[in-house]
Amino acid sequence: MAALLLPQDPLSESYRRVLATVTRLKLLEIKAGVDGFMVYDLNLIEPMQTLFRLHTEGDNQLHQLRNDVSVTPDDLLSMPSGGVTLYGLKYNIAVGVLFINAWLSGKGHFFFRGQVEDSATAEISRSQVWQWIRHQTQLEDDSRVVSRRLVTDLSREVMVELSTLGHNVGAKQGLHTAADMLLEVVLKRDFPEFITTYLNQDHTFLSSQSSAQVEAQHRHTHQSKL
Repeated sequence: MAALLLPQDPLSESYRRVLATVTRLKLLEIKAGVDGFMVYDLNLIEPMQTLFRLHTEGDNQLHQLRNDVSVTPDDLLSMPSGGVTLYGLKYNIAVGVLFINAWLSGKGHFFFRGQVEDSATAEISRSQVWQWIRHQTQLEDDSRVVSRRLVTDLSREVMVELSTLGHNVGAKQGLHTAADMLLEVVLKRDFPEFITTYLNQDHTFLSSQSSAQVEAQHRHTHQSKL
C-alpha cells in the first residue's frame, strides 16, 4: 500500500513530489505484473487508476510470466546481507514507539513523516530490531553491531526527537511509557508472536490502561464538581 499522503495544495512542490514518488513505485508494480494495488489517500485513486489503464491491457496481467526472474530454494533461505543503517534502525524504533503510544490511546494508526502507519508497519519495525539484535547485525554507517545496549541508547535519542509531539505532561509521559514497552518487546529473549497480542496480554499495557482510566475518571469527577 502507498501510505503517502498528498498535501492539500495541488500546486505545491511537495504535492508534485509525493505524486511522482507514488507514480514511480506503482509503475514498478505494474511492470512486475500486478493486477491492482492499494493507496491510503483517496485523492490518489484517480491518478493511479489512470496510470494502470495507460500501462496495462485487458482485465489482468496473467500474461506477464516474468521469465527473467528465477528464484531457487536457496534464494528463499539465504540470509540477506547489508541494508541495515543507523537511520533505518532509529526509524524502526520511532515507529514502534509511536504505534504503542497510539495503541495506549485507543487508536490503531498514526501519521509520521507524511504517511500513515499502523500495526503492519509496527510489526515489521519491531521484528527487524529484534532480528538485528539476535543476529548481531552490523550497521553500514560505522560497523557498529546492533545490540541491546545500542538499541537502548538510540531509543533515548529517538525520544528526544519525538519529544516535540508531546504537547503536555500526560502526552510526554505516554511517549516514555510507549518507549519502555517497545524496549521490553525488542529486548526479550523469545520473540513475541504478535505485538498487538503482547500488548493486550502484558501487565505493563494493562497497568497503563488502568492508570489512564483512573485519571480520566478523576478528571470527570472534578469537572462534575465544578
